[in-house]
Amino acid sequence: MAAGEASAVEVAQAHLDRVAAVDGEIGAFLHVDPETVLAQARAVDERRAAGDELGPLAGVPVAHKDVFTTRDMPTTAGSKILEGWRPPYDATVTARLRAAGLVILGKTNMDEFAMGSSTENSAYHVTRNPWDTARVPGGSSGGSSAAVAAFEAPLATGTDTGGSIRQPAAVTGIVGAKPTYGGSSRYGLIAFASSLDTPGPFARNVLDAALLQEAFSGHDPMDSTSVDRPVPPVVEAARRADVAGLTVGVVKEFAGDGYQPGVSARFAEAVALLESLGAKVVEVSCPHFTYAMPAYYLIAPSEASSNLARFDAMRFGLRVGDDGSRSAEEVMALTRAQGFGPEVKRRIMLGTYALSSGYYDAYYGKAQQVRTLIARDFEAAFERVDVLVSPTTPTTAFPIGERADDPMAMYLADLCTIPSNLQGNAAISVPCGLADEDGLPVGLQIMAPALGDDRVYRVGAAVEKALEDRWGGPLLAKAPELAEAAK
Repeated sequence: MAAGEASAVEVAQAHLDRVAAVDGEIGAFLHVDPETVLAQARAVDERRAAGDELGPLAGVPVAHKDVFTTRDMPTTAGSKILEGWRPPYDATVTARLRAAGLVILGKTNMDEFAMGSSTENSAYHVTRNPWDTARVPGGSSGGSSAAVAAFEAPLATGTDTGGSIRQPAAVTGIVGAKPTYGGSSRYGLIAFASSLDTPGPFARNVLDAALLQEAFSGHDPMDSTSVDRPVPPVVEAARRADVAGLTVGVVKEFAGDGYQPGVSARFAEAVALLESLGAKVVEVSCPHFTYAMPAYYLIAPSEASSNLARFDAMRFGLRVGDDGSRSAEEVMALTRAQGFGPEVKRRIMLGTYALSSGYYDAYYGKAQQVRTLIARDFEAAFERVDVLVSPTTPTTAFPIGERADDPMAMYLADLCTIPSNLQGNAAISVPCGLADEDGLPVGLQIMAPALGDDRVYRVGAAVEKALEDRWGGPLLAKAPELAEAAK
């Protein structure tokens, strides 16, 4: 576009055409308004023609997770209780996308209120994995990951509370990053668990993810947890793409039973690749990581039960049974019963129980103590190594419906990603190959200390470059259904 080879309108129209062609099968989007999209693109073309100084992503389409408020589009968080709601304001991430000149294509599907690992918990429809439409695209940001993998958008936003960017990125063969907690603003992000939620980018390569993270990150006085520090040099690190002189730690606890053989094999090859590229590889023990998942499933539902109390049928959203014959309490109960899905109800009940009188110290208090121990494990590890690595997920994408009635099996999809959310450090997932048994993508997770986001991009870009040289192109080109689009 900057070279004049294509206009922003042409690029936007090409992606709208792709959405029209394939999204009926993929189901990545909840809302697309072509007229609004083309108006955004025209505005960028006019600014470019006028000689305005534009950012590196001006005119580039982005798919936006439906958990960020948008004043000109509905924001539902994948829930019936917010069906049709149009917010009066933009989230900070939304506002910064607009300021950077990105063209917001539409809002993507998600697990309701970001609660899930498969995007099967959306109140509207299931999203499908472009590699195999009988399988899930991960979650909760599965609409965004599917949109990028299916070439419906070159970039997308997501949120990562327990792995909801990295896990879908891994199972759809793309790049997904969780910035340092507080490095990207939560203002205007519909809250699930306030001490964990982190906006982050999806892209088809590491440099694109870095450019998007840089565009919407930085201190925000509207967010009390925002870090008042410069954005780490993620773009520079992605362009550097080398691991020479770095020490890489392999987390001992993320090995053993429960990992698909193809996932373990690709991870072992990625570790060997890092060593061949000049990194020193050592094994690191983080003994309290084994308690991360039970701690998370007390902390996150507890925060969710508090955050979702605002959906009370009184102020906004759905209202059921308000016929003049019922009390406010009855209307609230009927609305929440009809407006929330089963997974949201499950987590509200878990969280309310954990916070209840007589159980607070035994459950929520103990989980917070475990969180401190996990943070200490990370601190000790990062005294020895520059980054930690693990598989992103224990398995590749599972069939739709396979884990719908087994919450524990579903929760295990986030086994490797949860510790970074509990500690708040930076992490990324990059494709590292295909599993032999099913030909589906496997992700490599790279973790760095808080505000060490540039390290994960530096290492991720080095792995990406070496593997693409070996493969003769990006991983997505290996998917028969996507190969033509990849060209």
